[in-house]
Amino acid sequence: MPRKLRLVKGASHRGALVYGMRIFDEAHVAAVEDAKVTLEGGVTGRVTMHYIEGTRDQIRRQLMQSIDAFFELLDEQ
Repeated sequence: MPRKLRLVKGASHRGALVYGMRIFDEAHVAAVEDAKVTLEGGVTGRVTMHYIEGTRDQIRRQLMQSIDAFFELLDEQ
């Protein structure tokens, strides 16, 4: 019989990851700018965009390292 989920006091904070990805030919990228996010109530925020170049495997490896580093920093807060 499946168990029912129950809320626990002190449960983890829930969030929304805003993320975009697209691979371009590196010779065609002239600039990378921050993205704008509109929050509840019309407040705006910025999302820093990152630039990684290399082969598909190099990009994948660096992306995974960046994701790990992001969550390590988040855990320190």
